[in-house]
Amino acid sequence: MQAFVEIAALGKTYDTPRGPAEIVRDFSLYVERGEFVCLLGHSGCGKSTVLSILMGLNRPTTGGVVIGGREIDGPGTDRGVVFQSATLLPWLSVADNVRLALDQVARADGAATVEPYLDAVGLGGLGGRRPRELSAGMQQRVGIARAFALEPRLLLLDEPFSLLDALTRMELQDELMALWERTRRTVIMVTHDVDEALLLADRIVLMTSGPAATIGRILPVEFPRPRRRETLLGQPDYFWLRDAVLGFLEAQPVHG
Repeated sequence: MQAFVEIAALGKTYDTPRGPAEIVRDFSLYVERGEFVCLLGHSGCGKSTVLSILMGLNRPTTGGVVIGGREIDGPGTDRGVVFQSATLLPWLSVADNVRLALDQVARADGAATVEPYLDAVGLGGLGGRRPRELSAGMQQRVGIARAFALEPRLLLLDEPFSLLDALTRMELQDELMALWERTRRTVIMVTHDVDEALLLADRIVLMTSGPAATIGRILPVEFPRPRRRETLLGQPDYFWLRDAVLGFLEAQPVHG
């Protein structure tokens, strides 16, 4: 059976004044429909490079990506994206920022669809506010609502909680889990947070540090769903998995 996302022999090399710089080499991964996969590795190992290729914002030097049987050659509404910081249009209201996504997939007004997504991320009743009136965490909530409102086939998350304080990060992780449980979108998420990956992922894909980074190990996370952080520590394999991830990362050289 064909996987929903097929990443085949992906490679990326940049030309630099010192010669070619190979960032990613022979990265191959297959993701099933509805699966939640986390890419984890040291900063600068090429995680975001892989994700930018999946977004269609960066062309691979070698290999390719097939989503739902179609090879991607640029950005598309079949993929929803959330970056580290919210990319909101400051002159639009919160609701209109989310409605922008709806307008990409349907020309109808979309007003009936915006509020449920805002409610889902704890922003019900705040659709009339401007981004400047919101905290960083609330702005990131808008970005998540907008990505889900696209009803994408694939959701791509590039360390979406890394710039937030610990409490806000935990709240958004819980809201993301709840949204995913309801929609079962296919998700590929870049993170450097081991505990975040253990909480969210069905599989953790560990990347080597590079240069020429690739997949070093893939660990299945078979904790039952729905998951709750307060019961996760009681799972029999939790500490074994955590130690396996940390052991892999500690064995990798840290550059820069």
